[in-house]
Amino acid sequence: MHQKILILDFGSQYTQLIARRIREFNVYCEIHPYSKIPTLDNTVKGVILSGSPFSVRDQNAPKPDLSAIKGNIPLLGICYGAQLISQTYGGEVMPSANREYGRATLEVIDGSCPLFNNLSPKSQVWMSHGDTITKTPTNFKIVASTADVRVGAFSVIGEQTYGIQFHPEVYHSVEGSKLLKNFVFDICECNPSWTPASFIDETVSNLRELIGNDKVVLGLSGGVDSSVAALLLHNAIGSNLTCIFVDNGLLRKNEFSQVLESYQNLGLNVIGVDAKLKFYGELKGVSEPEQKRKIIGRIFIEIFDEEAHKIKDVKWLAQGTIYPDVIESVSVNGPSATIKSHHNVGGLPEKMQLRVVEPLRLLFKDEVRKVGKELGLPVGILNRHPFPGPGLGVRVLGEVTPEKVRLLQEADSIYIQGLREVGLYDKIWQAGAILLPVQSVGVMGDERTYEYVVALRAVTSTDGMTADWFHFPYNFLARISNEIINRVKGINRVVYDISSKPPATIEWE
Repeated sequence: MHQKILILDFGSQYTQLIARRIREFNVYCEIHPYSKIPTLDNTVKGVILSGSPFSVRDQNAPKPDLSAIKGNIPLLGICYGAQLISQTYGGEVMPSANREYGRATLEVIDGSCPLFNNLSPKSQVWMSHGDTITKTPTNFKIVASTADVRVGAFSVIGEQTYGIQFHPEVYHSVEGSKLLKNFVFDICECNPSWTPASFIDETVSNLRELIGNDKVVLGLSGGVDSSVAALLLHNAIGSNLTCIFVDNGLLRKNEFSQVLESYQNLGLNVIGVDAKLKFYGELKGVSEPEQKRKIIGRIFIEIFDEEAHKIKDVKWLAQGTIYPDVIESVSVNGPSATIKSHHNVGGLPEKMQLRVVEPLRLLFKDEVRKVGKELGLPVGILNRHPFPGPGLGVRVLGEVTPEKVRLLQEADSIYIQGLREVGLYDKIWQAGAILLPVQSVGVMGDERTYEYVVALRAVTSTDGMTADWFHFPYNFLARISNEIINRVKGINRVVYDISSKPPATIEWE
């Protein structure tokens, strides 16, 4: 079993970022709600308490029992976590004179504190809190301050317990990673053994033990998550895994045949299903986005179920669930009520009455890519931009027809190929074309045209939660616009979407 750091989540927007920072050090860590503290066995080397939207002074503020942790294993409180430790053990927390939000300069008072080992005497940190610690308990020592925050950081005399009033996990805290490294390695004495190779070895071994000689079925999408899950299972159980790749008619141009060939070259036991006409037929006359998603999801489940039942004695359904999905389902605030229906294929396990296996449930998205690279997944799949579950069904705005899909596939192909040709594809988180449900007047030669409008979308992001529009050189946009209009009969106007998320979303529907 790996050594690990536990993060107790109090609802901070930055909690996942703390975990990702620690995993970048090749140290395993897990996030648990503050209300469900797991057993503290000898693999737990330290505990971090996250920030929170709550105030510790609120009557209903989360206040778990820390007695099994504090003084027994290393403990680091961040913002709310620091205030909770201080108040619980006799300190005082009061509202700040002004909400402390943004950059501040932290000055280290006690350079002997191991948390600040090899950090600069002064460095920029990121503050985000409305309360401040006004009095510390008698055995607490102030080890760092800012101009406005006297207790910028504290340690507890005779214990490996620490609290900080800033967020070391965010980019704006310039030496935040160094501080977290000091906690993880110098204080918790962790070994950097959480690597893609070790994850593969352990996961393959665990899958063999779990599944034995049972048969497993998995739905492939062409994306990185399902592909990496398939390779891990293939390494564990070989031909007892059957993959099903459904062509819903809403994939990118030539994507079905290209991806199917890639899977076959990897040695995967994969069945390709051409179901275009079924999807087009069911989508006829439907314009409402959520209704389209539900239809696409329902038909996929029906086809997948039908194909899976052709395989004898299947016992398991494999899914490409990743760690953010797991965290979301047990989060402090409960699962989100606003997840779009295409973010999962809900209903499959219940309908098929199969046991579920999720090989990637411990990994963040960037870790999935690292594991895929270690497994030899082709670059074309490994670095593929995220693509919505309903595919072009939510990029053809309004009613989906075969002709509209064809137009969009052609325009999208020119756009994506153009990104690859100038070396921009890998600098962008997600790009795609959207066919708008409007037509515009144009002039081609001596003729007037009345044809469709295509919007181009390209964003940069780290996790898709927030995104900025990509700043293309004008000559690139001009070239792509000309190529689409000249080569795709039926489109006579191209626009570029310069909206960021928030307030816009990445997809239009």
